[in-house]
Amino acid sequence: MPSPAILSAPQKALHKLGLVRDIDLALHLPLRYEDETRIVKLRDARDGDTVQIEATVTSCEVTFKPRRQLLVTVDDGSDTCALRFFTFYPSHQKALAVGNRLRIRGEVRGGFMGLAMMHPSFKAAGGALATALTPVYPTVAGLPQAYLRRAVVNGLAHADLSETLPPGVGWPDRRAAMTLRQALQFLHHPTPDVALATLEDKTHPAWIRLKCEELLAQQLSQLTAKRERDLLRAPVLAMKPQGLHARLLAALPFALTGAQQRVGDEIAADLARPVPMHRLLQGDVGAGKTVVAALAAMVAIDAGWQCALMAPTEILAGQHFGKLVGWLEPLGVKVAWLTGSQKKKERAAMLALIESGEAALVVGTHAVIQEQVKFKNLALAVIDEQHRFGVAQRLALRSKMQEDGMEPHLLMMSATPIPRTLAMSYYADLDVSVIDELPPGRTPIVTRVISDSRRDEIIERIGAQLQQGRQVYWVCPLIEESEALDLTNATQTHADLSEALPGVMVGLLHSRMPVAEKKAVMDLFTSGQMGVLVSTTVIEVGVDVPNASLMVIEHAERFGLSQLHQLRGRVGRGAAASACVLLYGTGESGRLGETARERLRAMVETNDGFEIARRDLEIRGPGEFLGARQSGAPLLRFADLTLDAPLLEWARELAPAMLDRHPVLAERHVSRWLGGKSEYLKA
Repeated sequence: MPSPAILSAPQKALHKLGLVRDIDLALHLPLRYEDETRIVKLRDARDGDTVQIEATVTSCEVTFKPRRQLLVTVDDGSDTCALRFFTFYPSHQKALAVGNRLRIRGEVRGGFMGLAMMHPSFKAAGGALATALTPVYPTVAGLPQAYLRRAVVNGLAHADLSETLPPGVGWPDRRAAMTLRQALQFLHHPTPDVALATLEDKTHPAWIRLKCEELLAQQLSQLTAKRERDLLRAPVLAMKPQGLHARLLAALPFALTGAQQRVGDEIAADLARPVPMHRLLQGDVGAGKTVVAALAAMVAIDAGWQCALMAPTEILAGQHFGKLVGWLEPLGVKVAWLTGSQKKKERAAMLALIESGEAALVVGTHAVIQEQVKFKNLALAVIDEQHRFGVAQRLALRSKMQEDGMEPHLLMMSATPIPRTLAMSYYADLDVSVIDELPPGRTPIVTRVISDSRRDEIIERIGAQLQQGRQVYWVCPLIEESEALDLTNATQTHADLSEALPGVMVGLLHSRMPVAEKKAVMDLFTSGQMGVLVSTTVIEVGVDVPNASLMVIEHAERFGLSQLHQLRGRVGRGAAASACVLLYGTGESGRLGETARERLRAMVETNDGFEIARRDLEIRGPGEFLGARQSGAPLLRFADLTLDAPLLEWARELAPAMLDRHPVLAERHVSRWLGGKSEYLKA
């Protein structure tokens, strides 16, 4: 391979796509296919068909109505067709000169004026027709299809595609029983007789073979990570009978739910083992994850160790800090606070408390993992809203203790519940605990979808809520006006509501405000002095005001489903009946898109976070749904967890047996499929 300095533009583009090894090219599969195996007569072409014709140019001219374009008419003996090019060069005019015979491919549109094609591909007629469907690959700028096709053919010829599956392994689907080489050969160059639908929906036997292989690689990689971690050592943190844990339980002003107790016991059992805990704690918005984390921290602190809690935003970290100080300081536990916006002096004081071990619990944002932060003896790391942190950040937090040859226990929390099939696949290396009941006294939130044209009614309703002493959130998608997106912005909404609600304090909160200002606004709202808080999505996670009973989400059609659910969870925290209003705008088209409609429907139909997650997964697919787990790179390119659950079960069963009995084959299999990406799974 040439050194990066002397790579050509297409080679650089290949690297950008991660196509470095022969096997990477062999596994770079087409997005779609073009059928260049036959010539179709224009009279047989239907509206919307993509066809290949051979025809003679009868006219070629540049016209200026309605805009500058090259208009070419061709005749194939059965009918004529107009070819339109809005972008063209002198070379186009030369190739499309009157009398030239061409082979043309494009989508046929039929209309009042006859048949037409927009920007079709063309070349001189004659020459042999293709014998297989022509692949169209995912590409980037600077990497033409023709170059990529040659590179793939070359990669496919040289890649080691020898069998990595142990002999005698039964397939979960008998259709998968072709060799890897046959499957790839077929998917790169399918024969014209194959039904395109089976290629596009990935149900063809060749696809089944690839999906089985991919899922197996992923399960092997995660199981290897889990086994490697089980060899590591972590402090044994045993619970003391009358220690801090019992004292905190006694001091809490509420009783734990059955689910909180069960999950707390699972975590305590993990902490008492010499192996690092690696647990994901899932619970719907408001299920009480913070108190479970606090009880786990008590076990660690009681045993003489430190604990760190990291949250993605300063607001959320601040909220945790406030709660934990209130619970723990009466018990004599010192809590330190670390964020990026801290003054130098305060920060230095906090760093000294952490290094000396005086601060038993450290709460903060990303600042917790910076180099200058030295722990005396970190034993437990808690990461809240773990999907908002990348792999590198989670690894950095774990490395805070590695000098002693030990690892901290790791508890990750998420209010975005993950459906079981997904957790089985993406989190096979994690133990998953679920808080599946809400604290008593919570009132169900009524959700309504209302058109933006009825804003005035909503503002009237807000006035009525405020008179009853309630508080209201109003969430907007943008801070200031953007030309690109005609969305009502937070600043404007704040001005409008201030005018419409005289005598009411209306606050504004967005991410560009200085931290001190954000805090001041939040304090006013939390204390009940502020009636309405207009905010961008900064409040998505963790703002907890029991008196807030109405949430208005503007342009709800622009938000993702789990984001809408998170936002809705900010109300209904007290005993008052709460409501969430989803305002939607239809834009120029005058109607909502299908996906947006599905999302809003799901919000009205259910309050259950797990059901919301299941539907979100259906709408978005697993890659997007999981986001940062893989630093944005979905590790499953071919398998679909919502459809391929039986294949996943097969891979889960085979992986441990293969690691035990055929470790060399297992290693080859993971290297083939994941290359260096398997490191991501270890975080």
